[in-house]
Amino acid sequence: MKTIDISWRRYLLPNIHNEGWKFVGIFAAVSAFLAIIWSPLGWIGLMLTVWCFYFFRDPERITPQIENVVVSPADGIVQMITETEGPEELGLDKQKFTRVSVFMSVFNVHVNRAPAEGKITKAVYVPGKFVNATLDKASKDNERQLLSMKTSCGKDIAFVQIAGLVARRIVCDAAAGQEYKAGERFGMIRFGSRLDVYLPLGVNPQVVPGQTMIAGETVIANLTAELSEMKGEIR
Repeated sequence: MKTIDISWRRYLLPNIHNEGWKFVGIFAAVSAFLAIIWSPLGWIGLMLTVWCFYFFRDPERITPQIENVVVSPADGIVQMITETEGPEELGLDKQKFTRVSVFMSVFNVHVNRAPAEGKITKAVYVPGKFVNATLDKASKDNERQLLSMKTSCGKDIAFVQIAGLVARRIVCDAAAGQEYKAGERFGMIRFGSRLDVYLPLGVNPQVVPGQTMIAGETVIANLTAELSEMKGEIR
């Protein structure tokens, strides 16, 4: 029987993304310098260094083994669900999709994961602005990395990394021709941003606005199952 580590190390000393080590080093060096100048500044720097470490944390996730499942590509909150045209940059602007937007605060895990099993068919990077990622116009105005995927069941989906007000760097390891399983890591954004998932029209999301998402674990939809639209209630 396989067991999962739930010791204190899992929570206090998590794995971190390779992108994070240089930033942790910079924060630590600045903290040491500030401590020399004035010790209270050193304590503030230490707290920021700890925050930086946790920002880049990269925990393991347990992806549901369900055929044709779509999982959340990011930790965060479902900020909006709307019917819209697909991204023009991916040649999907003539098709209708249901877009699920997941907003990541600076306290969320920022490692991004493939939402479904399939092959990347197109990858497009678009430079842009850095307006608040909670705004609808961020999907067209902000810096972003767009990916389209032909899923294992033959349906087309898209997912987009969008830089936010504070974010200044999108990291994407995915390229056209690469194959992914649902929940596999493909990149990250620093420091605070948004992930959009475009579902084929008729595929009902199994999440609602305001719901907390866990990347690689929370099921957004099933591409082939006939499921009714999810409804939620604040309690």
